[in-house]
Amino acid sequence: MTPREHFISALMRQPVSLRPPHFELVFFLTMEAFGKVHPSHRSYYQWDQMQDSERLLHLNDMADLYIATAERYQHSAIFLHPNPGTEFETQRLIELVREKTGDRYFLMMHGDATFSIPDGTHMEQFAYRLADEPESLKAEAESMVVAALNRAERQREHGGLDGYALCADYCFNTGPFLSPRQFSEFITPYLAKLIQGYRQLGFFVIKHTDGNVNPILDQLVQCGPHAIHSLDPQGGVDIAEVKKKYGGEVCLIGNVNCGLLDSGTDQEVVESTLYALRNGSPGGGYIFSTSNCIYTGMKLARYDLMRTVWQKFEATGPDNLAPINNP
Repeated sequence: MTPREHFISALMRQPVSLRPPHFELVFFLTMEAFGKVHPSHRSYYQWDQMQDSERLLHLNDMADLYIATAERYQHSAIFLHPNPGTEFETQRLIELVREKTGDRYFLMMHGDATFSIPDGTHMEQFAYRLADEPESLKAEAESMVVAALNRAERQREHGGLDGYALCADYCFNTGPFLSPRQFSEFITPYLAKLIQGYRQLGFFVIKHTDGNVNPILDQLVQCGPHAIHSLDPQGGVDIAEVKKKYGGEVCLIGNVNCGLLDSGTDQEVVESTLYALRNGSPGGGYIFSTSNCIYTGMKLARYDLMRTVWQKFEATGPDNLAPINNP
């Protein structure tokens, strides 16, 4: 089974080997790991001045870096971050990765078109619109979804992409930025339309949002994504409870505590990793991941520690993995 096939099997909640597939939404530590700046951190303000041959060199370098990350860290999927993000250059990047790897990896990119937590500049205006212009806000939500599905239809014609990760964040650690009632009015109908539209076009769909999703988790599952990421323990999301309640309906991704990878002890990292593996893996339908991403500033050694536990999980089986001091 190729990494891509392993990933799709998990998305379809099919039984897999003792070790679930692994990927990270973003791996930003490319400078430390490979001596290269992550594509998302590169400035392309001179892109329009470049010759096509120079642009192609940049795209090849980005494609090679995504592939190198997947190969070194045994990722089954690659989340592409096109930069620049024009449809033409995005498709060229997808084609380059496919040319270099064939169907070895599951390829996805961002595809959300729903409202997320507004930044500080727009929070007040958004709150006013919820009260004063609800129909205008809903019309805007509908328009964003239609535009995203039109882009996806063009993408399907080009081929190469397996799915979308929907990365609009809805929640703080204390709960959603909208009440469950407001969420059901301004987000859920449009998220459901977006997900069903992608699925009808043949794409897999992963819904990402960190924080405390518990008050709206039922709505997220009802929208019909193949998987939900990132099941954030810092937001009080317990993968054991989520697996018990929703494991028969949706694939689960994540739950290894990013905060502990950054500032916890080695033993705490091991225990968080084991907890996610032991509670997410039974019966399939689980993809191993952190509760966010491998972000800038995290110690690469902590990610290596997490992966070591994951590798031992396959070798010895979940029942034989006592807390590990020096894996």
